[in-house]
Amino acid sequence: MTPIPDSALPGALWAVAHGRSTQPHDVLGQHLQEGGLQVRVRRPLARRVRVRFEDDVVLDLAHEQDGIFSGVRTGATRAMDYRVLVTWADGVEHVQDDPYRFVPTLGEMDLHLINEGRHEQLWSVLGAHVREYEGPLGAVTGVSFAVWAPRAKAVHVIGDFNGWDELAHPMRTLGQSGVWELFVPDVGAGTVYKFAVRGADDVLRHKADPMARLAETAPATGSVVTCSTYEWGDHAWLTARADRDPQAGRMSVYEVHLGSWRPGLTYRELAIELVDYVREQGFTHVELMPVMDHPYPPSWGYHVTSYFAPNSRFGSPDDFRHLVDALHGADIGVVLDWVPGHFATDEWALVRFDGLPLYEHPDPRRGWQPDWGSYVFDFGRPEVRNFLVANALYWLEEFHVDGLRVDGVASMLYLDYSRDDGEWVPNIHGGRENLEAIALLQEINATAYRRSPGIITVAEESTAWPGVTRATDEGGLGFGLKWNMGWMNDALRYLGEDPINRAHHHTLLTFAMMYAYAEHYLLPISHDEVVHGKGSMPYKIPGGEADRLATLRAFYAYQWAFPGKHLVFMGTEFAQTSEWADGRSLDWHLLEYPAHRRVQELVRALNSFAARHPAMWALDDRPEGFRWLDADDAAGNTVSFVRSAAGTTGTGDVGNVVVVVNFGGADRDLRIGLPRAGTWRIDLDTSGFDAASSPSRAGTELVAQERPWQDQPFSVEISIARLSAIYLVPA
Repeated sequence: MTPIPDSALPGALWAVAHGRSTQPHDVLGQHLQEGGLQVRVRRPLARRVRVRFEDDVVLDLAHEQDGIFSGVRTGATRAMDYRVLVTWADGVEHVQDDPYRFVPTLGEMDLHLINEGRHEQLWSVLGAHVREYEGPLGAVTGVSFAVWAPRAKAVHVIGDFNGWDELAHPMRTLGQSGVWELFVPDVGAGTVYKFAVRGADDVLRHKADPMARLAETAPATGSVVTCSTYEWGDHAWLTARADRDPQAGRMSVYEVHLGSWRPGLTYRELAIELVDYVREQGFTHVELMPVMDHPYPPSWGYHVTSYFAPNSRFGSPDDFRHLVDALHGADIGVVLDWVPGHFATDEWALVRFDGLPLYEHPDPRRGWQPDWGSYVFDFGRPEVRNFLVANALYWLEEFHVDGLRVDGVASMLYLDYSRDDGEWVPNIHGGRENLEAIALLQEINATAYRRSPGIITVAEESTAWPGVTRATDEGGLGFGLKWNMGWMNDALRYLGEDPINRAHHHTLLTFAMMYAYAEHYLLPISHDEVVHGKGSMPYKIPGGEADRLATLRAFYAYQWAFPGKHLVFMGTEFAQTSEWADGRSLDWHLLEYPAHRRVQELVRALNSFAARHPAMWALDDRPEGFRWLDADDAAGNTVSFVRSAAGTTGTGDVGNVVVVVNFGGADRDLRIGLPRAGTWRIDLDTSGFDAASSPSRAGTELVAQERPWQDQPFSVEISIARLSAIYLVPA
């Protein structure tokens, strides 16, 4: 370190003492100079300050200016390890280490990659990290703090270790990187901290660490130093996952809001209760609504303040790792809801982080999301892009999660999303496409799939944007799956009609097959469909309770059999009758009633059936996996089709399931085409899952007749109850 010239020294000392320095290490710490080794420390109100070097030589320091003490060890020709000996008003000499004797904890390559927006493990260098260094006076353990704030005039780290003193620990800027850094010895895990950022506007703000890996539980807003000691037990799961293609596998997703599934449970308690429940119900994956820390704990979690911190309301980051590990141990994948499109407005978080728009786009026509009252990231800024790409990788790599469901993709893709004329700015070509957001999504997907084989990314995208699930090297966005919002909206509109009127809306059941192979789809019945006056699933359906639940059971059988992976929100699997509310528990007491318990049992049976019959999912995204038998029975409110696993519905193929769904109000006698001869069995009959335990025809065997029907070489006469579905399989 080059010492400050004498002429500039008074100003430099004043800047350090008054919180205005960008290079405190140029003043403080040790500096070789002509005549010896200069040591300078800031200890306001100290009565005496000395330095003991590694060779036991002790040097008295004299007060120089504004609480700064200095001295020169004459004749010294090299830097040395030392400790500071401070006597305060208590008369006791305290031994302290000096943060300003340490070299930067980030290297030139780290800084280059950060500014290029290419540091794929950004979390490993920014934020707070417990580190240990060896030295002549023994090992030193402390925490390195690093934060990106390129236009700040000064940054200090404050916390419970320094009494939240805004002047005690000034940080240094590292070149032109915009990164501020400081290693503080004798600080460890559990320390609560923030950054005191003097912004470009000269206002001092206390900011949570954007890279914090643990946050205080709301309403507290500090960041917490954490150090993982977790030992993973899911090596076999990850190895097997790397060899799997999620698009070709079974995917039955249970969407969960951790705070209201069963309120009060911690991550470790959920690792028992949630895991047992999901395994018993037969789902292959859970999708967790945002676990990234957010300011209002009972909320949905889509206004994130700490993108790298699992919600501390439920436990520590290692506790969350334990939950993921337990799910993997039960052969259950984990998908996290992730929100890269917008962020929370809380002043102590990302907003105007260095006194000016930094993470958010500076133009409110691009930097403000009117629908949600939140800020939009500046997708074109390399460091912000890096923040988001690294955040996606962080959850995949540090927490072993199996996928990310990306929220609000449509709001990212269109510059005019929810904006009127004059409220948005066209791209450089004059179009409405957000070119920077498109490039970001492509980079996230390409990088995630490259680094974490076997994972899946899922887009919540509600428009007809082409190529959402097309590979990035073919010009697509690169997602693995896209929520089929068209199917969902059509299906729920159909359910909302009385059976006597459904004949006039029959295409709502069948139209989705017109575009079923345009993308790789997931069929969602998510939290969005059971809140804000939309009604619970049973109460979307007209009629009395028995008819509503019968229709719901038939609908679930239809959803499970329709091409595409599928998702249901917690509570819908037992037909919760009240709308979901984030601040209270699901209505588990409904399982005391047979009508609701039987819906839950049906969902379990559907998952079990799908696990035994790859025809239900193996060719979800290929036309040879599906064939209509009758898509046009509008008068009867009935559809029938064949699902195939073997790529053909020809004679002799045993990889078939024949599905018949009757949404009408009357029982039906039908002739159904079959792709092969022999005996067929009704394997599942939703009418047998009613509260009255009506006789189920499941197990009934039927012999195919050599009578061509519905473009199939064989057929059979069946009876199907009103508001029900059946699955037939070769016996």
